[in-house]
Amino acid sequence: MDQDQYKVPETGAPQSMVPVTTTVINIRSDTVVPDHIVWSLFNTVFMNWCCLGIVAFAYSVKARDRKMVGDLTGAQSFASTARCLNISALVVGIILGIISIVLLSIAYGAAYGALSQAMQERRRYH
Repeated sequence: MDQDQYKVPETGAPQSMVPVTTTVINIRSDTVVPDHIVWSLFNTVFMNWCCLGIVAFAYSVKARDRKMVGDLTGAQSFASTARCLNISALVVGIILGIISIVLLSIAYGAAYGALSQAMQERRRYH
């Protein structure tokens, strides 16, 4: 290949004598710590049984703060706690949701049975 076609033409000296400053930001992508903040927010809004969602959200915010400061060990600790609380809130929410549906079904069935029996007795008297 011809090396001349890739050469950059020289533009000369810079116009300003002000030194050029650069800023380097090192972002470590190999140590990603999930903070589970979206999951915690979901549990806080929709499945907040025994306030587990609020506590998980608080730990998620702490994990995010630790991650921003650069304390990855603290961030992992808070994220692990938030994850456990989110799992607990989800399991308790699902179990209590199922129990609520079953109890409401039983209550509506009993009310329907009592109402239909009362209507049959009323028809007998008329």
